[in-house]
Amino acid sequence: MDILNSLLQGFATAATPVNLLWALFGCSLGTAVGVLPGIGPATAVAMLLPITLKVEPTASMIFFAGIYYGAMYGGSTTSILLNTPGEAGSMVTAMEGNKMAKSGRAGAALATAAIGSFVAGTIATVLVTFAAPVVAEYAVRLGPPEYFLLMVLAFCTVSAVLGGSTLRGLTALFIGLAMGLVGIDQITGQARYTFGVPEMMDGLEVVLIAVGLFAVAEALHVVLFEGKVVETQNKLTKVHMTRQEWRRSWPAWLRATFIGAPFGTIPAGGSEIPTFLSYATEKKLSKHKDEFGTSGAIEGVAGPEAANNAAITTTLIPLLTLGIPTSNTAAILLGAFQNYGIQPGPQLFDKNAALVWALIASLYIGNVMLLVLNLPMVGLWVKLLKIPKSYLYAGILVFATVGVYGMRQSAFDLFLLYGIGLLGLVMRRFGFPTAPVVVGMILGPLAEAQLRNAMAIGEGKWGVFLERPGSVALLVVIVAVLLLPRLIRLRRRVRRGG
Repeated sequence: MDILNSLLQGFATAATPVNLLWALFGCSLGTAVGVLPGIGPATAVAMLLPITLKVEPTASMIFFAGIYYGAMYGGSTTSILLNTPGEAGSMVTAMEGNKMAKSGRAGAALATAAIGSFVAGTIATVLVTFAAPVVAEYAVRLGPPEYFLLMVLAFCTVSAVLGGSTLRGLTALFIGLAMGLVGIDQITGQARYTFGVPEMMDGLEVVLIAVGLFAVAEALHVVLFEGKVVETQNKLTKVHMTRQEWRRSWPAWLRATFIGAPFGTIPAGGSEIPTFLSYATEKKLSKHKDEFGTSGAIEGVAGPEAANNAAITTTLIPLLTLGIPTSNTAAILLGAFQNYGIQPGPQLFDKNAALVWALIASLYIGNVMLLVLNLPMVGLWVKLLKIPKSYLYAGILVFATVGVYGMRQSAFDLFLLYGIGLLGLVMRRFGFPTAPVVVGMILGPLAEAQLRNAMAIGEGKWGVFLERPGSVALLVVIVAVLLLPRLIRLRRRVRRGG
């Protein structure tokens, strides 16, 4: 009852006209940030941090939270319509969503993304409300061996599911891992693979790589190889979901919510891992496997979008209860708290209860706002398909260029952006998946640090991975992911041969 009473008080605070306006402003701005490739919520929140000098804490935190999860909604729009993810968490959505758009089902893809985001966000907010201390306590027990093996599991899943073959998937993954090594070594402080370029000392920007591989490569591919695309290819037949599409979507929303929610509580790569795991799950369970990678499977949009939003929402659990940020944007939100002299942690619910519960209540309100903002605008977003391709992709290049330049105001970043774009173009032409590159780059440095920490704990002995129940369980799952598909294929061949 204490939780319910606190939540009701939070609603009373969050539902004041001023705070509702801040929530609406944040959700609207977040959606726009998600739609525009290259900006992202972390950059947007960082640029707006100075408002903490003028706005009271509750209003500004509601505003920043609106930008955060609003960007997840908006990121699906350009992923589906233009194969250009506005956010790294929307990469998987682009794979099936863009195929659906090209086969005339853009409306259904956008609708399942918006509704799935609402369902997952609402369920995850309930988890934040009632299970924050319990989940955070469990997550903090994970040590370096478990974190490292969790990332290895992500590597195995990504390379196996997203490549046309395991070899292609692993090749793309290792390119990403190599990119993640660029910069200052986290432990020794030595510069690695910077080639004497000062701008590379801080490492490669994930947003830059994602925009280059997806936005720039997509635009270059259209210009160089697709020529004049027949407009009827992207003809919109409807802006709603059929009964069958509802039946196929809701199980994916629920499965993905419970895949994504735990990942928000641990610093293991943000929302990218659960979106890939959700996609892999839906691809395995779907009765319409022939639609994946061809005409577009709606489960491949519904699942990843729900997983994405569930993970984003539950990042607040470790942030509020432990003061541990598990994503770039959460780290900037931590900075916003500190600007007000507030330190998130176990005492936050006692010392600043009004702010915390107003923030949690604003998540419920924001999810409804985003659904109302996004669903009626499905038809408007789909009209992007009617814009002439030359104007559309020129605009994408302009936004991508401005977004990347705005991060560090570096001309070198622009050369790197288009160099990465050419790499993405080559990979696309030869059938190599690009998403594992970004995953490898994000998780590579984290995996390296956790491996070193695990080996230090085990005094250099690899047996440290067999000493803890959690790491043993993860090893079993990894072996199953690697071997089971091959054993199933072998069994089928034996049956056919017999």
